Amino acid sequence: MIDFRIKSWSAIAPGIDSRVDWLEWLSNPTKLSEELGPVSLKQFPPMIRRRFGALGKCAMAAALQIVDEDTCLPCVFASRHGNSELTLELLSGIAASEDMSPTGFSLAVHNAISGLYTIARNDNSPVTSIAAVDGLIINTLIEAAGQLQSAPSVLCVIYDLPLPELVQEYGECPFPYAIAFVLSKTESDLSLAVTEDVSLTGLHKSNNDPIDFIRFLAGMQSQFDSQINGSKWRLEHKGC
Repeated sequence: MIDFRIKSWSAIAPGIDSRVDWLEWLSNPTKLSEELGPVSLKQFPPMIRRRFGALGKCAMAAALQIVDEDTCLPCVFASRHGNSELTLELLSGIAASEDMSPTGFSLAVHNAISGLYTIARNDNSPVTSIAAVDGLIINTLIEAAGQLQSAPSVLCVIYDLPLPELVQEYGECPFPYAIAFVLSKTESDLSLAVTEDVSLTGLHKSNNDPIDFIRFLAGMQSQFDSQINGSKWRLEHKGC
């Protein structure tokens, strides 16, 4: 069992950028746009600001709501697919025998967004970037809990965009979203544990995990369940 506390959280999606908005939408879900819309990064230097694409702006829109300008924390950045649009653009260029853009390549790697975040904030705290087809949120929590062994708090940012049309069949992210939260090991009131083993053929798809996790954060459900590597995991308040 892993114990911790979620000190603060925020989440964004098209037209939803506050807890009140989420409570309203979760109570009566409607179809959301596939585009996030404008995101202001005016606190970052212009040269770095221009390097954030749609995925990076999505992540920053959530993270900057809960991190003070002078606060430096170890971070876990997590995305199922990363910058798939830029990656496909680079691969298409290779297929056409074009030279690869060094800048494009540096911004397509999975840790590009976390790197830009730390550079823009002059933050030399440890940063981990992870990816997972299933169980992305549980994997993020486990990684962050490990970092809590040597740090009092850890910032986690989970984010994704709908896949480009060419590869849309391989992912089911219907709209842009980002979830940011700060984990702490003091006054822990949450527990994360394996509840049962399940057959690999019986695993559920974790397409709804982000929304279910936001429901949990918003207090609309008492526990959050997900499955990874043949096991079912549960996040819940202690004593439940």
